Amino acid sequence: MESLRIWGKHPLSGHVTISGAKNSALALMAGALLCPQQCRLNNVPNLVDIRRMSQVLKALGVGISQQGNSIEIDASNLTTSKAPYELVSQLRASFFVIGPLLARLGVARVPLPGGCAIGARPVDLHVRGLQALGAQVRIEHGIVYADVQGRGGKLRGAKMYLDYPSVGATETLMMAATLAEGESVIENAAQEPEVADLANFCRAMGAKIRGAGTNTITIVGVPSLHTTDYSIIPDRIEVGTFLIAGAITGSEISLAPVIPDHIGPVIAKLQEMGPEVIQEDLNRLRVIPKPLRATDIETLPYPGFPTDMQAQFMALMTLSEGNGVITETVFENRMRHVAELVRMGADIRIKGQNAIIKGVPMLSGAPVMATDLRASAALVLAGLAAEGETLVKGLHHLDRGYEKLEQKLLELGAKMERVAPVDS
Repeated sequence: MESLRIWGKHPLSGHVTISGAKNSALALMAGALLCPQQCRLNNVPNLVDIRRMSQVLKALGVGISQQGNSIEIDASNLTTSKAPYELVSQLRASFFVIGPLLARLGVARVPLPGGCAIGARPVDLHVRGLQALGAQVRIEHGIVYADVQGRGGKLRGAKMYLDYPSVGATETLMMAATLAEGESVIENAAQEPEVADLANFCRAMGAKIRGAGTNTITIVGVPSLHTTDYSIIPDRIEVGTFLIAGAITGSEISLAPVIPDHIGPVIAKLQEMGPEVIQEDLNRLRVIPKPLRATDIETLPYPGFPTDMQAQFMALMTLSEGNGVITETVFENRMRHVAELVRMGADIRIKGQNAIIKGVPMLSGAPVMATDLRASAALVLAGLAAEGETLVKGLHHLDRGYEKLEQKLLELGAKMERVAPVDS
C-alpha cells in the first residue's frame, strides 16, 4: 500500500487549476447510456473511479475511448443488461446504470453497490421510484432485478416523492424518466449542482427536463436522445479542499475554474473562521489567510454545508482559536478520521454525531491511515500544517477522488513524496 510522506510547515503560493467534478462525471457517464449515438464528455478527471466506471460501461457492450480529459462513449450497441458484480461492488456510482438500462432496454440486472464505508446508503428510494415508473423490481442474493412488462418495455411517467433528497436516487430516476412515456415529477429532489449538470447534459441530448437544481424536477419523456459534446462542471469539493489548504498553511493561493455559487456555504464558513475568499473574476477565487477562530458546522443536503467538506474543515478547526462543534447529519459513520487527527495532537471528542473540537497551538507529524476519500484529504491538509513528518497511508482512497492532488500541491510549494510499499 502506497503512502504519502509530507514535511509540514512549508508555505504555499501560486495558482491551482481545478479539475472536473468526479461526482458529475460518473453520473454523466451513466447518462450517456441513454443515447444510441456516440457522445463526448470533456473536462473528465483522470481518476480510479472514472476508470472503474469505464470498465462497467465496457462490460455492458459500450465503446469507450479516452484522450486526455475527454471521453467518447458509444452506447449504440448497448445489448447487455447485467452489470458485473466485481466492478459494481467497488464503485457505488456504478449503480446509476440501472435507470438508463431500464429506459433503453426495459430490463436491468445490477448488483447492490459498494464504495467508501461511510455509512448506510440504501437503494430503497431508487427502487420505489423505479416501481412508480412501472418497473417490477426485486432484490435477490445481492442483485437488483428490474423489468418493464408490456408497452414494449417502456417506462411510464409518474409522480415520485423522495423521503430524503438523495442525489443518487434523484439522478437515477431523472435518467429513467427521460425516455418514459408521459410526464414525471420528482418531489423533494436533491438540489446539488451535479444533479443540474446531469440534467443539462441530458437536455443537450434532447431530453425535456425542467426544475433541476430545485426540489421539484419535471421530466417529459421523449422517444430517443441524440449525440452531444458536453463539458463537466468544476469540482466544488476540490475547490473547497484547496481553499482549506491555503487557510491551514497560512498561504495565499488562487483557484480556477470555479463556479462560486456551488460552494456558497463553504466560503461562508471559511470566512466565518477568519480567512478571506475573494472572487477575482467570473470563475477565479483567491484565499487570503487570517488568524483562525472556531465555528460550528452542521452538514446538510445542498444548499446546506456539504458532508464532503466535513473532514477538511475538521482538520482546519484543530488549529483554530476556541471550541467548535461539527455535526454530521448525512452519513452516520463519517468521523473515523477523528482518531487519526488525535494521533497528530488534535483535541477532539465524539458525542453521537457531534465532534467537539478544541483548538490546539500545533499539530505534530505522525503515521496516519486514511479511512475514506475525504478523510484522506483531511489528513493531507493536517500534514501540510503539522510540525515534522506525516505519513498518510491508504492512498487508494485519495486516488479515487482527487486528480493529481499531490502534483498540484508540489507545484504550490508543498514538500511531499509518494512512498512505495516496503516488502516485508
